[in-house]
Amino acid sequence: MPYASTYAATEPGRADVDGLAGPAVVEFGAPWCGYCIAAQPLIESAFARHADVRHIKIEDGRGLPLGRSFRIKLWPTLVFLFDGEEVERIVRPTDFAEILQAFERIDAS
Repeated sequence: MPYASTYAATEPGRADVDGLAGPAVVEFGAPWCGYCIAAQPLIESAFARHADVRHIKIEDGRGLPLGRSFRIKLWPTLVFLFDGEEVERIVRPTDFAEILQAFERIDAS
């Protein structure tokens, strides 16, 4: 389950995300968002070290239910899950070490 380079056209339902087994990262953003574009090399590099973690990349926007259910306010936001439970959240990541630490928390869960 490698790094997803493109945003999904449709988002999964919250029940589907809550039902995920094992480690996963849900990334909320938009392809035109400057912060999202700038963060992609860091996110991609982190996933290269954690290829076993599921990556769900969601194009978020006003009124979309999945982003609202996670109370997403800024992009990109990475929500680190283990068995559907939120373990860590990083908003507008700029620090590679911080991303790796979040991966370690869901790998250790």
